[in-house]
Order: sequence, then structure tokens, then C-alpha cells
Amino acid sequence: MTTTTTRRRSRPAGGARRAGRGGAAELAAYATRRIPRMEVLDDAGLAIIEDNTDTILEEIGIDFRDDPEALQIWRDAGADVQGERVRIPRGLCRRLIQASAPRQFTQHARNPARNVEIGGDHTVFVPAYGCPFVHDIDRGRRYGTLEDFQNFVKLAYRLPSLHHSGGTICEPVDLPVNKRHFDMIYAHMKYSDKCFMGSVTHPDRAHDTVEMAKILFGERWIDPDTGKPRTCVINLINANSPMTFDDTMLGAAKVYARANQACIVTPFILAGAMSPVTVAGTAAQTLAEAMAGMAFIQLVNPGAPVVMGSFASSMSMQSGAPTFGTPEPALVLYVMANLARRLGVPFRSGGSLTASKLPDAQAASESANTLLPTALGGVNFALHSAGWLEGGLAMGYEKFIMDADQTGMMQTLLTGVDLSENGQAMDAIREVGPGQHYLGCSHTQANFKSAFYLSPITDNNSFEQWDADGRLDMAQRANARWKKLLAEYEAPPLDPAIDEALLEYMATRKAAFPDANV
Repeated sequence: MTTTTTRRRSRPAGGARRAGRGGAAELAAYATRRIPRMEVLDDAGLAIIEDNTDTILEEIGIDFRDDPEALQIWRDAGADVQGERVRIPRGLCRRLIQASAPRQFTQHARNPARNVEIGGDHTVFVPAYGCPFVHDIDRGRRYGTLEDFQNFVKLAYRLPSLHHSGGTICEPVDLPVNKRHFDMIYAHMKYSDKCFMGSVTHPDRAHDTVEMAKILFGERWIDPDTGKPRTCVINLINANSPMTFDDTMLGAAKVYARANQACIVTPFILAGAMSPVTVAGTAAQTLAEAMAGMAFIQLVNPGAPVVMGSFASSMSMQSGAPTFGTPEPALVLYVMANLARRLGVPFRSGGSLTASKLPDAQAASESANTLLPTALGGVNFALHSAGWLEGGLAMGYEKFIMDADQTGMMQTLLTGVDLSENGQAMDAIREVGPGQHYLGCSHTQANFKSAFYLSPITDNNSFEQWDADGRLDMAQRANARWKKLLAEYEAPPLDPAIDEALLEYMATRKAAFPDANV
């Protein structure tokens, strides 16, 4: 399987068996949609936004800060570079992207059965990212630690509706800032065999990620058909909105692009502060920033995989706080997903977002109002799908479990309607006939285990049974589930020689420079 296939058919994935005690359930490695996408603008409306995007790029420009190499790359490509402002000729970004960026690509996992397809009709559900705090209902809100980080990697590994191990699931603040990336990357490699994300907080940390991935994948690192590295790591490159890229993100993007690793170029926008308050204005600015970043990556290494990202939240005009689960960001998501398809690149957005501080009704409703557009709009890489609390400041244990339940439901929704002979169920209708029930018929007996999505944490019992079971609410049931999953966790096998090489690399690199909190 090549890394940069332009169009790819999905292979069927797995049944419903469990990989031994404590292992991850063997379900689909990623979701494949069989239902139509939700679209809110016609071609004429999308063309208006694309035209406004070209105007932003050509007349206003994008700042590429503190990176002379990036500025020279743009000069050589024909852009007008004045200081750090880069004004890009109309249509140039689109031509660069469409000339070489893959429409769909494979991210390889250390377990090939867990490779994911990013793009096309596929959706990959990924945990939340970047939270400095963690929360559970036993201990409340606190700074994250390496143990918390490892716990969430283990939970993501064990939950089949999460297809990816994620990246900086929470910040392990008990480790030095300049060295914690080693332990985070190692945790993804050691405690899971799913795909993972790399470090982007410094070009050197991106380089360490690439070197550790080379050790992990060994001979699989190079694709024998192309002679290029396989795409084994995907990485989040944020624009510093409005219309700015800084040297940290540019440096990491260059490292990953030159190694043929994937970059998700995402403007992180709080509408009203970092973009206009309108949907169309936010969409045009988002597209301009994302296209500038993706085109830059194609200039660095034509053919390097890129994903167009969009993260746009609304805000309270009274307090300035971000708000989630509201209609306007959903409209931005639908528009941006369609623009990504027109451009011909995979799309990242959505998730299970909330401003709530607790795994409560607000968290559930706001997250559902974000996750449903994620599924309906055609998001390919759904970052922040599990655990997000407090506007992204906290990763919640119970929220992680609740969200993973919802991603399982979305995966079922995306499969659409079964029109096979079994799905049509005419034999059952003939067998039962008028005035009877279907509970005992052969079709029901053959299908009852898989007929409906079965949530592991919702309570559908009678009041009396719920009362007898301790009157537990959803958060309490999720609390019991994450503890059970961790108690039964068993690590996927890792070659001891590879493990030893990873630990040796980390020890050598950590000894090469002093601890620092920057």
C-alpha cells in the first residue's frame, strides 16, 4: 500500500471479536461513510468564498515570521515578499496544491491492521489534543502528568471507536518542557499500536519524532515501491490567526514535509477576535490561511501529504469566552468540508467540543452538536473527538468514555442503510405476519447481537432496577468503565530490540542538553 495514493478504495476491516483479555476490540480501523454529505452552499456560493480567498492572498497577504528560508521559498515561487508579508498571486496556492498534494493517503501504524485511510469517504476519530489539565470526578481538575498521558493512550488503544492514538492528549507537566516530547511519543509507541501524532513545539522535537519513528518502523519506514518514507506520523501545524505563521510551526512543517510525513494545516480561529464574526468571512480567511500553509509544504516537498484543517468557534460577545455546539461553527464546518473537497485534499475539523467544566448535560449537548456535523459534513480527520472539556483546557476521563460512546454511534450512522437480503428482512416479515411479534423469529435470533448499537454506559433499565443498582448517573457509569478498561489493559507486543533502541535514543538525546521549561 503506497503512502500517497491519489484515489483508494477502502478495504473491509475486521469483525467484532476481541484481541485477548485487555486488548483492543477488532472493529473497523477507520469509518467509511455510505450516506450523503450535508452541504449548505451551492457552487456559486462556494465560488464567492474561493474568490474572496484569492483576494486575501493576493492583496492582503500572509505573514511568515522569523523564517528567512520560508520567505526565500516564496520568492522563488513568484510571490511578492515585502518584509515578512507574503502576497501570493491569484490561483498560485491552488495550482501548487492540486499539482502534487494527494487526495487521500495511508497513515501507517506499527500494527498494519490499524493503518488508517485519511481522505475520501473515510473518517478517523482522534482523541482531544493539547490539554494542560485533566479531570475526573474523584479528584477533580488538576495538572496533567505522564501517568495521565499514558492512561489516555491506553484508553484510546482499548476503545475501538477511536481509530487513532492522538498526539498531546494532555501535557505531562511533571516533565521538563523541552524533554517531555520524548516520553509522549514513546508512550504512543509503547502502549498502543494505533497511528499517532508527532511533536510540533520545536523543529528539533519534530526531528526527534521522525528519528524515533524510523526506529519503531525499521524496514517498513521506506516504501520499496517509491523509495520514499511511508507516512507514519501526522502532525498539527496551526496558523497563528489572523493570517500569520510563526517560525515554530514553519520549522516543524519543514521537518515533517521533508520526511514525507503528513501535516494538518489548521487556522485556529475564535470568530469575532481572530476572524470576522460572519460565517462567510471566517470561511474565506480560514481557506486563505490553510491554502498558504499547504502550498508552502508542497514547495518544500511536492507530494508531501497535507490535510486542510478548520477550527472555528464562536464567542460570547458579552465575555469574550469561546462557545461550542452553536450553529455558526457548524455552518463553517460544512462550508470548509465542501471547499476541501473542491480543492482535492483531506479535511480535518469537528470533534466533541464543550465549554463545560464537568461531564454534565452541557458537555453532552455541546459535544453532540459538534460531533453530528463532524459526521454529516464529511470530516476525514476528526481531532478532539474524545475527552475535551473546558474549551480544550482539560482532558476528562469520564468525558473520554462518554465521547467514545458517541463516536461509536457516529460510525454506525455513517454505514448507512443495509439493503442486502438480510437487511431487507422480507423473510422475517413473511414469517411473522400480521398481529404477531418479531422477538422469537429466526431473523431476529440471527441478528440480535449486532442489530442495534449497544452503548456500554447508558442506562435503559426500569426505575426500580436503576435504583437498586445505586442510582448512578452517566458520569459515574463512565467513571467505572475507564477504571475497568485500565485495570484490564495489556500492552500490545513490541519487539524488545526496538524498545531498547527507543529507550537508548531517548536517553542519549536527553543527556545532550539541560532541562528547561521552554
